[in-house]
Amino acid sequence: MATAVAVGVVVLALALWKLKLILTLIFVGVTWAAAMRPGVDWLHRRGVPRAVGVLLHYLVLLGLVALFLSFVVPRLITEVQTALNAAQNAPAHPHANGIKDQILNALEKRLRNLPSAGKLLHPAVTVGTEAVKVLVGVFFVLATAAYWVFERDSFIDFVTGFFARPKRKKIRDTWQLIDLKLGAFVRGQLLLIVIVGTVMSTAFYLIGEPYFLLIGIIVALLEIVPVVGPLAALVLAVAAGATQSWHTAAFAAGALLLLRVLQDYIVNPRVLGGVVGLSPLLVLVAVSVVGVVLGPFYVLIAVPLSSLLVTVLDVVVRGVEPADAEVPTVLFPAKDSEG
Repeated sequence: MATAVAVGVVVLALALWKLKLILTLIFVGVTWAAAMRPGVDWLHRRGVPRAVGVLLHYLVLLGLVALFLSFVVPRLITEVQTALNAAQNAPAHPHANGIKDQILNALEKRLRNLPSAGKLLHPAVTVGTEAVKVLVGVFFVLATAAYWVFERDSFIDFVTGFFARPKRKKIRDTWQLIDLKLGAFVRGQLLLIVIVGTVMSTAFYLIGEPYFLLIGIIVALLEIVPVVGPLAALVLAVAAGATQSWHTAAFAAGALLLLRVLQDYIVNPRVLGGVVGLSPLLVLVAVSVVGVVLGPFYVLIAVPLSSLLVTVLDVVVRGVEPADAEVPTVLFPAKDSEG
């Protein structure tokens, strides 16, 4: 019996490892559904059917992606080409320039492989094999999210039916608390990336930072990684500014330090408010472990997955009552997520 159990555990672990991409896409879909649910419920209380509410969310998302591809990507390609030309014409530090060329060439290749807004709106256009895989993954995530918006409560009822009646309410409350935290985290991160990207790109443009849009977007994306992300953004902005003048580098550093102060005391408490309940050190460890073990792509789920595990441990081990836990308001109050 012990041997059979051990073999079963190993087989299950191998099966889950082989299915890690599918499980990750499902988890991303569930997380995206949690982010959409307050908006869908808000529209539903005003007479808009849930299916129409989900469709409206997807249309807004499609419009934002089309705008990004139409206006931002061409500018990014221009800035990367300018950076490549500057790196290739620089006489000193050939090894550093070689590394820089590799990074910029890879970035330019990825940007040029992005579909245009016209291809995005007309999917019949021929695309490559990798693009087809990405599109299938995106559609799978969106379909999973739509299904979870409609069927979450029924699925919770199905799962809790296997447990004793006194435990069902606590399981349901824990599940809904996790859903609220994941949704608030995604909305907060997206809002934070938009705010930081817009503010820093504008600030870099005003101080004369080279490649202002590219660096502004990179700084915004690095906000996902705690501690290390802001430090890497500071080094990148100062290094780019130093190619122009030491005044530009100093202004870039000052702009990022001012942003950090505003984030720590004004933006983050209002936008995120410690929504996932994780310390920066725990987030950093989770992101590093997931990145090393699973790969860079899976870093996207590191924080939501850690939040899920910590919430379950709080309820099971520490005896936290999930129904009494508070989730900060991010665009929508928590009550807007309740069915």
